[in-house]
Amino acid sequence: MKRQDPLLLRCGLTAAALLFLAVFVALPLFAVFAQALEKGLAAYWTAIADPDALASIRLTLLAAGIAVPMNLVFGLAAAWAIAKFQFPGKNLLITLIDLPFAVSPVISGLIYVLMFGAQGWLGPWLSDRGIKIIFAVPGIVLATIFVTFPFVARELIPLMQAQGTEEEEAALVLGASGRQLFWRVTLPNIKWSLLYGVILCSARAMGEFGAVSVVSGHIRGETNTMPLHVEILYNEYNFAGAFAVASLLALLALVTLVAKRLLERKMRQDYADFKAAESAEG
Repeated sequence: MKRQDPLLLRCGLTAAALLFLAVFVALPLFAVFAQALEKGLAAYWTAIADPDALASIRLTLLAAGIAVPMNLVFGLAAAWAIAKFQFPGKNLLITLIDLPFAVSPVISGLIYVLMFGAQGWLGPWLSDRGIKIIFAVPGIVLATIFVTFPFVARELIPLMQAQGTEEEEAALVLGASGRQLFWRVTLPNIKWSLLYGVILCSARAMGEFGAVSVVSGHIRGETNTMPLHVEILYNEYNFAGAFAVASLLALLALVTLVAKRLLERKMRQDYADFKAAESAEG
């Protein structure tokens, strides 16, 4: 017989959780949209259509558009290597993948300044060849890649380790090529976790502030991403413009949460179907 907690305890815990969500999540989110629309839709669209705001949106999408595919390739390769093979330095690779979780984004930005800045290790060599990394788009992309590269790999590694290598080995015995092995065996088994990791990676890439702030130089219309542009507008007391751009980031966050929820439901359904098929075979 299933044990039931006291009704008062259940209601109290539920009310406490809902109150916490209302105060720390729903209320701030509502405040962002309320402030963004406080002066009307015309002022809202004017703030969004501002050339500097549009430039920040384009740069944010560009940085995410480069960082996410690169982390997708890296995450797949790293997860496949860690889950399917034994090799020297495997534990070190796993530790390095987790490094961005342990290092402050500001510190990671400073590392790139130390490496590629004008007085950095490679700065003079790059400057002599007309290559600019820091205070330019390449530095922003590099910083974004660094802070987001664990997400795809970390979603795939435990799943691929749990799946083992039996299916791949069977496919190889039956004569499958490497391309067929990936597209017909490996990818179908990890597709939802892969999409889940990509969504998380995209959300972090578009919302990153600390590392990008260090390497960007805050050049309006050139090296400001959306979070940096929000900061500048807010510091200039342009609250309507700041909250208008912030509302776009909030919308991206909401879309990410909805997509995340749908993928979680699909992953649970696929797992239930797998267990049902496994039980039927047993």
